[in-house]
Amino acid sequence: MKSIQIKREIESKLTNNNWVTSYNREQDTLRIVDKRVDKGVTINLANLAPKFEKDKEKALQETINTITEGLRLLTEELELSGRERHIFPVIRSTSFPTETSDGRQLIYSDHTAETRIFYALDQGGSYSLIDKKTLEKEKKTFEEIKETALFNIRSLNNEMKEDKVAGNTFYFLTTGDGYEASRLLNETLLKEMNEKALGQLTVAVPHHDVIIFGDIQNEVGYDVLAQMVFQFFSEGGLPITALPFMYENGELEPIFILAQKKRQETKKD
Repeated sequence: MKSIQIKREIESKLTNNNWVTSYNREQDTLRIVDKRVDKGVTINLANLAPKFEKDKEKALQETINTITEGLRLLTEELELSGRERHIFPVIRSTSFPTETSDGRQLIYSDHTAETRIFYALDQGGSYSLIDKKTLEKEKKTFEEIKETALFNIRSLNNEMKEDKVAGNTFYFLTTGDGYEASRLLNETLLKEMNEKALGQLTVAVPHHDVIIFGDIQNEVGYDVLAQMVFQFFSEGGLPITALPFMYENGELEPIFILAQKKRQETKKD
């Protein structure tokens, strides 16, 4: 679907009279603002296109839910005390803004050249990123939030699907809890996957709703990995990085994979 068609589908479902929309054709985004507080959310329409092509009704409902929940959270102040077990880390690309549209400074940690770690309070249907002002109000330190978030990520379910391609094994974690990519920060999980791997362990977080582990045992595996990660990156609602990482000695190193040229098959007489 074209972006303008997706825009119209979304606007047809926005029934709150306090919400106003604006379309940025150049950036291909739709912004929805609650005029009572002059705050809003921005939707990247290009990122939604693959989902709408696959299942329009499902994608539309998910988008409306995201907008509704996002605008609701913008009007509420975060309360962290007593809700520590709901604090989690979230992985974002380094291009993700560290300041909200209304000027709040988000708390974050540097991670790799491709990724950055933000911290969020889970509120059921969605989560809110924690800012410095909230820390001051709640009398919490950044180290407390970081330690709590990393502890909580280790408590999540790590059930995966497995697929074998050309002698290589790939594991996909898509639990639907919104913290799939955040498993990249679970050092225990990484070590377990590394011990399980027969070849080179790779890890990829193309978008926030998936983490892909690869047990790469031959050169073809790297080509498959590159194509797979790029496809997920292109289709994700919130892309992170199209570069997979190699996991060695407890460190993550980005892999730059140049896909091999396809060999031309010769016909037999």
